[in-house]
Amino acid sequence: MKRVYSIAPYGLKGILVEIEANLSRHLPKIIIVGLPDAAVCEAKERVWAAIENSGFNFPRQKVVINLAPAQIKKEGGSYDLPMAMAILLASGVIKNIEQNSAFIGELSLNGDLKSVPGILVMVASLKKMGFKQVFLPRVNSREASVVEGIDIFPVQNLLELVNHLNGDKKLLVSENIAFCPEKSLGEVDMADIKGQAQAKRVLEIAASGGHNVLMVGPPGVGKTLLAKAFLSILPDISSSEALDTSKIYSLAGLLSDDRPMINSRIMRKPHHSASVAAIIGGGAWPRPGEISLAHNNVLFLDEILEFPRQILESLRQPLEDKIITVSRAKSSLDFPANFILLATANPCPCGFLTDRHKTCRCKDSDIKKYQKKLSGPLLDRIDLQLLLDRVEQDDLIAGPSYGESSTLIAGRVKRARAIQQQRFSQSNNQLNSDLNNKLVYKFCDISESSRQILAQAIRTLDLSARAYFKILKVARTIADLEASSKIEDSHILEALQYRAKIFN
Repeated sequence: MKRVYSIAPYGLKGILVEIEANLSRHLPKIIIVGLPDAAVCEAKERVWAAIENSGFNFPRQKVVINLAPAQIKKEGGSYDLPMAMAILLASGVIKNIEQNSAFIGELSLNGDLKSVPGILVMVASLKKMGFKQVFLPRVNSREASVVEGIDIFPVQNLLELVNHLNGDKKLLVSENIAFCPEKSLGEVDMADIKGQAQAKRVLEIAASGGHNVLMVGPPGVGKTLLAKAFLSILPDISSSEALDTSKIYSLAGLLSDDRPMINSRIMRKPHHSASVAAIIGGGAWPRPGEISLAHNNVLFLDEILEFPRQILESLRQPLEDKIITVSRAKSSLDFPANFILLATANPCPCGFLTDRHKTCRCKDSDIKKYQKKLSGPLLDRIDLQLLLDRVEQDDLIAGPSYGESSTLIAGRVKRARAIQQQRFSQSNNQLNSDLNNKLVYKFCDISESSRQILAQAIRTLDLSARAYFKILKVARTIADLEASSKIEDSHILEALQYRAKIFN
């Protein structure tokens, strides 16, 4: 009996899988045990053909392959290569395999290795387990080379790997890919957007503190245009953020040779026709959804009220906990979902309820039904809420009138985030929006006059406890933008502006 090692992706972690091969004197056949799924069971035909077509003789014996641990379901084609290695080692074709080696890859019938999803997650997990080298498909090598401290051997086919292990012709170790952040260039520069100074201010606060935003207004006021410019004011992605985000993309099969790592800020823009599983994540074997793909980045829901209410309500837990638990009968996995929600909406079905120049054609009942899609608990979780109006016609046709550029705003955002990083250097928090209620009391201390302002606002606006803490966190971000160590009354008053009731 011989043993080789592989890895099973389990969310953003990996579970070590031991592949054992035992040969016995019976009629030639392969039996795979250890809770394999259909794809793994079909591997017996692929492995048999790949070994024969690579010029080796498949053992004319009964081959039993055990995938341990038995209680973890094994899915996909990534076990093809380690099963072939175990068989060739047991039959004496391969002389020896080092114990600190692991194998990942799907085999074609001619012995070539095909790509598998989740390579980055698997290699990072193997490194944590102490493995020193991993053999995997050449097409996955750039993605795997993001992980430092482990030797990556790109393999084209089975014959090439056997020659390497037997010392006939050595494979070259893939070079590590150094992290190099790229500036996120928004589709639009803030300077190119006329008017909407308050909306630009809101987006600056959101980018600085990681706060969620809802912009409501009639068609054509610039909601989508402002959202397109949002990426341009965000700071560069850090190396740890890039690695975490890249793992999620790897698991979803969205990395490639051309893009082996997510090294810039991204904005996910799901359509309102997307399913709950597509947004939240799911499947028989859970995979990350849009909210996880937006981790450390931005989730843009354009016309949020066009999304089914079921999808909107499913956002409540991840907006609060920054993580999503996808539960199925066979498994339950946690995926990170710490994103900035950037949402836009019309105030009514026709869009002109708040328009000063056009008359709304909707019935009151239709308006209530439309606005009801965004429930109170979900609206309460959105830190910054703003009602936009049309840019004045004279300002619109007056010709170029450039405001502050995205570069200038991004500079202030970067300085505000640096203040937060220094403040939270001894904790796991990164931004003001990450603070729990206990830490809000610690870092968002306010004067007696500010308390009175808040007390009056709570009574007048009928604010919830959650809204109270949201206001304090936004005020803390506004203070950081002004490099103020204390939260002043003016910061509280500005934060309160963005909690005004925008829906009836």
